[in-house]
Amino acid sequence: MPQAKVALVIGAGDATGGAVARRFAREGYVACVTRRHADKLESLVQRIEQDGGKAHAFGSDARREESVAALFETIEQQIGQIEVLSFNVGGNVRFPIRETTTRVYTKVWEMCALSGFLAGRAAASVMLPRGRGTILFTGATASVRGGVGYAAFAGGKHALRALAQSMARELGPAGIHVAHVVVDGAIDTDFTRQRAPDRYETRKAADGILNPDSIAENYWLLHRQPRDAWTHEMDLRPWSETW
Repeated sequence: MPQAKVALVIGAGDATGGAVARRFAREGYVACVTRRHADKLESLVQRIEQDGGKAHAFGSDARREESVAALFETIEQQIGQIEVLSFNVGGNVRFPIRETTTRVYTKVWEMCALSGFLAGRAAASVMLPRGRGTILFTGATASVRGGVGYAAFAGGKHALRALAQSMARELGPAGIHVAHVVVDGAIDTDFTRQRAPDRYETRKAADGILNPDSIAENYWLLHRQPRDAWTHEMDLRPWSETW
Protein backbone atom coordinates (compact mmCIF):
# COMPACT_ATOMS: atom_id res chain seq x y z
CA MET A 1 0.00 0.00 0.00
CA PRO A 2 1.30 3.49 -0.80
CA GLN A 3 2.45 5.42 2.27
CA ALA A 4 2.28 9.03 1.08
CA LYS A 5 0.45 11.52 3.29
CA VAL A 6 -2.53 12.92 1.44
CA ALA A 7 -4.51 16.13 1.92
CA LEU A 8 -7.78 15.77 0.04
CA VAL A 9 -9.49 19.03 -0.89
CA ILE A 10 -13.04 18.56 -2.13
CA GLY A 11 -14.14 21.72 -3.89
CA ALA A 12 -10.71 23.03 -4.84
CA GLY A 13 -11.68 26.24 -6.55
CA ASP A 14 -9.54 29.19 -7.49
CA ALA A 15 -9.67 30.76 -4.01
CA THR A 16 -9.94 29.03 -0.64
CA GLY A 17 -9.80 25.40 -1.78
CA GLY A 18 -6.82 25.98 -4.03
CA ALA A 19 -4.98 27.90 -1.32
CA VAL A 20 -5.55 25.09 1.18
CA ALA A 21 -4.20 22.55 -1.31
CA ARG A 22 -1.10 24.64 -1.93
CA ARG A 23 -0.49 25.17 1.80
CA PHE A 24 -0.53 21.47 2.61
CA ALA A 25 1.53 20.62 -0.47
CA ARG A 26 4.26 22.94 0.80
CA GLU A 27 4.44 20.79 3.93
CA GLY A 28 5.04 17.59 1.95
CA TYR A 29 1.47 16.34 1.64
CA VAL A 30 0.26 15.06 -1.70
CA ALA A 31 -2.59 17.39 -2.60
CA CYS A 32 -5.51 15.51 -4.11
CA VAL A 33 -7.88 18.13 -5.46
CA THR A 34 -11.38 17.68 -6.81
CA ARG A 35 -14.02 19.52 -8.77
CA ARG A 36 -16.82 18.22 -10.91
CA HIS A 37 -14.60 18.73 -13.97
CA ALA A 38 -10.93 17.83 -13.55
CA ASP A 39 -9.76 20.01 -16.45
CA LYS A 40 -10.53 23.10 -14.36
CA LEU A 41 -7.82 22.01 -11.94
CA GLU A 42 -4.93 21.99 -14.41
CA SER A 43 -3.57 25.40 -13.43
CA LEU A 44 -3.72 24.57 -9.71
CA VAL A 45 -1.86 21.28 -10.18
CA GLN A 46 0.75 23.02 -12.34
CA ARG A 47 1.29 25.71 -9.71
CA ILE A 48 1.73 23.17 -6.93
CA GLU A 49 4.20 21.18 -9.00
CA GLN A 50 6.13 24.31 -10.01
CA ASP A 51 6.50 25.09 -6.32
CA GLY A 52 7.99 21.65 -5.73
CA GLY A 53 4.88 19.90 -4.44
CA LYS A 54 2.86 16.93 -5.62
CA ALA A 55 -0.76 17.04 -6.72
CA HIS A 56 -3.39 14.93 -8.43
CA ALA A 57 -6.65 16.21 -9.92
CA PHE A 58 -9.91 14.30 -9.91
CA GLY A 59 -13.25 14.97 -11.52
CA SER A 60 -15.81 13.95 -8.93
CA ASP A 61 -19.40 14.83 -8.11
CA ALA A 62 -19.44 15.29 -4.34
CA ARG A 63 -23.24 14.89 -4.28
CA ARG A 64 -23.13 11.31 -5.52
CA GLU A 65 -22.42 8.48 -3.10
CA GLU A 66 -20.78 6.22 -5.67
CA SER A 67 -18.55 9.02 -6.91
CA VAL A 68 -17.30 9.88 -3.42
CA ALA A 69 -16.70 6.21 -2.58
CA ALA A 70 -14.69 5.70 -5.77
CA LEU A 71 -12.63 8.84 -5.07
CA PHE A 72 -11.57 7.71 -1.59
CA GLU A 73 -10.87 4.15 -2.75
CA THR A 74 -8.68 5.32 -5.64
CA ILE A 75 -6.64 7.68 -3.48
CA GLU A 76 -6.14 5.18 -0.66
CA GLN A 77 -5.14 2.38 -3.01
CA GLN A 78 -3.06 4.28 -5.54
CA ILE A 79 -1.66 7.41 -3.86
CA GLY A 80 -1.56 7.24 -0.07
CA GLN A 81 -3.35 7.58 3.22
CA ILE A 82 -5.79 10.46 3.53
CA GLU A 83 -4.61 12.33 6.61
CA VAL A 84 -6.60 15.50 5.98
CA LEU A 85 -9.97 16.19 4.39
CA SER A 86 -10.84 19.78 3.58
CA PHE A 87 -14.46 20.03 2.48
CA ASN A 88 -14.91 23.29 0.62
CA VAL A 89 -17.96 22.92 -1.62
CA GLY A 90 -19.88 26.19 -2.00
CA GLY A 91 -23.49 26.86 -2.94
CA ASN A 92 -23.82 30.57 -2.20
CA VAL A 93 -26.87 31.71 -4.15
CA ARG A 94 -29.42 34.40 -3.37
CA PHE A 95 -33.12 34.17 -4.19
CA PRO A 96 -36.14 35.81 -2.56
CA ILE A 97 -38.15 33.12 -0.81
CA ARG A 98 -40.96 33.20 -3.37
CA GLU A 99 -38.43 32.67 -6.13
CA THR A 100 -36.62 29.82 -4.39
CA THR A 101 -37.74 26.78 -6.32
CA THR A 102 -37.68 23.25 -5.00
CA ARG A 103 -34.93 22.52 -7.49
CA VAL A 104 -32.78 25.40 -6.21
CA TYR A 105 -33.28 24.49 -2.56
CA THR A 106 -32.57 20.82 -3.19
CA LYS A 107 -29.47 21.49 -5.24
CA VAL A 108 -28.00 23.87 -2.65
CA TRP A 109 -28.75 21.39 0.14
CA GLU A 110 -27.04 18.64 -1.85
CA MET A 111 -23.96 20.81 -2.36
CA CYS A 112 -23.64 22.09 1.20
CA ALA A 113 -25.06 19.32 3.35
CA LEU A 114 -25.40 15.99 1.57
CA SER A 115 -21.98 16.18 -0.04
CA GLY A 116 -20.45 17.16 3.31
CA PHE A 117 -22.03 14.09 4.89
CA LEU A 118 -20.80 11.79 2.11
CA ALA A 119 -17.25 13.14 2.30
CA GLY A 120 -17.17 13.19 6.09
CA ARG A 121 -18.47 9.63 6.36
CA ALA A 122 -15.92 8.38 3.84
CA ALA A 123 -13.10 10.18 5.66
CA ALA A 124 -14.18 8.71 8.99
CA SER A 125 -14.18 5.23 7.46
CA VAL A 126 -10.51 5.41 6.49
CA MET A 127 -9.27 7.47 9.45
CA LEU A 128 -10.89 5.59 12.33
CA PRO A 129 -8.91 2.36 11.89
CA ARG A 130 -5.71 4.45 12.00
CA GLY A 131 -6.83 6.49 15.01
CA ARG A 132 -5.79 9.80 13.47
CA GLY A 133 -6.83 12.39 10.90
CA THR A 134 -8.23 15.87 10.45
CA ILE A 135 -11.57 16.78 8.87
CA LEU A 136 -12.10 20.46 8.10
CA PHE A 137 -15.47 21.80 6.98
CA THR A 138 -15.69 25.25 5.41
CA GLY A 139 -18.64 27.22 6.70
CA ALA A 140 -19.87 30.74 6.10
CA THR A 141 -21.80 33.56 7.70
CA ALA A 142 -24.90 31.60 6.68
CA SER A 143 -23.77 28.74 8.94
CA VAL A 144 -24.84 30.69 12.00
CA ARG A 145 -27.20 33.38 10.69
CA GLY A 146 -29.89 33.35 8.04
CA GLY A 147 -30.17 36.38 5.79
CA VAL A 148 -32.57 37.98 3.35
CA GLY A 149 -32.60 35.85 0.21
CA TYR A 150 -30.43 33.11 1.66
CA ALA A 151 -32.99 30.56 2.82
CA ALA A 152 -31.46 27.79 0.71
CA PHE A 153 -27.83 28.61 1.43
CA ALA A 154 -28.37 29.13 5.16
CA GLY A 155 -30.35 25.90 5.39
CA GLY A 156 -27.54 23.94 3.76
CA LYS A 157 -24.79 25.59 5.79
CA HIS A 158 -26.66 25.20 9.07
CA ALA A 159 -26.97 21.50 8.28
CA LEU A 160 -23.24 21.25 7.54
CA ARG A 161 -22.44 22.89 10.86
CA ALA A 162 -24.67 20.41 12.69
CA LEU A 163 -22.93 17.56 10.87
CA ALA A 164 -19.53 18.89 11.95
CA GLN A 165 -20.63 19.15 15.58
CA SER A 166 -22.04 15.63 15.59
CA MET A 167 -18.93 14.19 13.97
CA ALA A 168 -16.61 16.05 16.34
CA ARG A 169 -18.39 14.61 19.38
CA GLU A 170 -18.32 11.12 17.93
CA LEU A 171 -14.87 11.05 16.36
CA GLY A 172 -12.85 13.26 18.70
CA PRO A 173 -12.52 10.58 21.39
CA ALA A 174 -11.22 8.24 18.68
CA GLY A 175 -8.41 10.62 17.71
CA ILE A 176 -10.00 12.38 14.73
CA HIS A 177 -9.96 16.17 14.82
CA VAL A 178 -13.13 17.62 13.26
CA ALA A 179 -13.29 21.40 12.87
CA HIS A 180 -15.76 23.83 11.32
CA VAL A 181 -14.50 27.16 10.01
CA VAL A 182 -16.93 30.07 9.75
CA VAL A 183 -15.57 32.28 6.98
CA ASP A 184 -17.42 35.50 7.77
CA GLY A 185 -16.69 38.08 5.10
CA ALA A 186 -15.89 38.63 1.46
CA ILE A 187 -13.03 36.54 0.06
CA ASP A 188 -10.54 37.87 -2.47
CA THR A 189 -11.83 36.23 -5.67
CA ASP A 190 -12.44 37.27 -9.26
CA PHE A 191 -16.17 37.22 -8.54
CA THR A 192 -15.78 39.65 -5.63
CA ARG A 193 -13.57 41.90 -7.71
CA GLN A 194 -15.89 42.01 -10.69
CA ARG A 195 -19.08 42.47 -8.69
CA ALA A 196 -17.99 45.75 -7.07
CA PRO A 197 -14.56 46.81 -8.37
CA ASP A 198 -14.36 50.18 -6.59
CA ARG A 199 -15.40 48.81 -3.21
CA TYR A 200 -13.13 45.82 -3.72
CA GLU A 201 -10.03 47.96 -4.25
CA THR A 202 -10.79 50.10 -1.19
CA ARG A 203 -11.34 47.12 1.07
CA LYS A 204 -8.33 45.21 -0.24
CA ALA A 205 -6.03 48.18 0.36
CA ALA A 206 -7.23 48.33 3.97
CA ASP A 207 -6.90 44.57 4.61
CA GLY A 208 -10.67 44.43 4.75
CA ILE A 209 -11.10 41.38 2.56
CA LEU A 210 -10.13 37.78 3.30
CA ASN A 211 -6.99 36.56 1.55
CA PRO A 212 -7.36 32.86 0.62
CA ASP A 213 -3.76 32.24 1.70
CA SER A 214 -4.56 33.61 5.16
CA ILE A 215 -7.54 31.28 5.40
CA ALA A 216 -5.35 28.35 4.34
CA GLU A 217 -2.78 29.19 7.01
CA ASN A 218 -5.46 28.78 9.66
CA TYR A 219 -6.44 25.41 8.20
CA TRP A 220 -2.84 24.29 8.52
CA LEU A 221 -2.73 25.52 12.13
CA LEU A 222 -5.93 23.60 12.93
CA HIS A 223 -4.39 20.42 11.57
CA ARG A 224 -1.22 20.95 13.58
CA GLN A 225 -2.96 21.63 16.90
CA PRO A 226 -1.98 19.29 19.75
CA ARG A 227 -4.89 17.12 20.76
CA ASP A 228 -4.93 18.49 24.30
CA ALA A 229 -6.14 21.83 22.88
CA TRP A 230 -8.24 21.20 19.79
CA THR A 231 -10.43 23.90 18.31
CA HIS A 232 -13.76 22.74 16.96
CA GLU A 233 -15.12 26.00 15.56
CA MET A 234 -13.08 28.93 14.31
CA ASP A 235 -14.37 32.28 13.04
CA LEU A 236 -12.33 34.06 10.37
CA ARG A 237 -13.18 37.62 9.36
CA PRO A 238 -11.30 40.81 8.46
CA TRP A 239 -10.56 43.13 11.35
CA SER A 240 -13.00 45.71 9.96
CA GLU A 241 -15.92 43.33 9.37
CA THR A 242 -19.01 44.12 11.44
CA TRP A 243 -20.58 41.16 13.18
